[in-house]
Amino acid sequence: MKHWRIEQMNWEAFDPTKVNSDIVSLIKAASVVERNARDYTEYLKHVFSEDPDFSKAAEHWAEEEIQHGDALGKWASLADPSWDYKDAFERYRTAYKIDTDVSSSIRGSRSGELIARCMVETGTSSFYTSLADATDEPVLKALCKQIAADEYRHFKLFYDHMHRYLDRENLGRWSRLKIALSRVMESEDDELATAYYITNKSSNVAYDHKRYIAAYMARAMKFYQQKHLDRVTAMIFKTTGITPHSKIQKMIAHIVFRLMKWRQKSYARKVGLAA
Repeated sequence: MKHWRIEQMNWEAFDPTKVNSDIVSLIKAASVVERNARDYTEYLKHVFSEDPDFSKAAEHWAEEEIQHGDALGKWASLADPSWDYKDAFERYRTAYKIDTDVSSSIRGSRSGELIARCMVETGTSSFYTSLADATDEPVLKALCKQIAADEYRHFKLFYDHMHRYLDRENLGRWSRLKIALSRVMESEDDELATAYYITNKSSNVAYDHKRYIAAYMARAMKFYQQKHLDRVTAMIFKTTGITPHSKIQKMIAHIVFRLMKWRQKSYARKVGLAA
């Protein structure tokens, strides 16, 4: 069951004077990515075709992800009444597709697939937490907190199923770390760049992956604080079987934070955005 519903949010509290335009552009992009969860569910159900328990869990996960998209789309439509969420989603569906007709995971094993899903939920949980901390708009702050909590539960869901498969597949720590880091690097693939382009630019403007991933990352990375990277690295350590909340993990979190801020400035220069 869903832990909350869109109609339960206090939409009347929306305050247009506290809307940040950079955050609006990120929320628009996030709304169509979240709404597209049904395709990922079909992919996962093919990978785990002999696991009805996981397939059922994936269906519940998709329903919550779709609700995230619809709720974010509603908020973005309040922030920008000229924007059409449904039209944007249909155009995104046309522009970006994943191959759902598979018989095995692109990660090489079911354990690997679940590690990758843990990384996605780590990223989304931290992303919405960073936006909740950054925004003063009361409806968005409450909404991002709700979604961040959902995404952390989703991390736990995939993490628990991952351990079921690790018992069978015996994937080593370094193999787990390699899969986790490769999935983190995929955050700069076409999924987010296309979402940003579709939801924020006119169809008359040509798509350029490098430009629109820079536009997205320059804005998204700007809102991360050290505490968010502390949590991200702890979740990565936990997923890969390395002890979290250690001196090494804290040191790496500081390095990752500094690297992120350097990259954010680099992306911002590419698109003429103030760092």
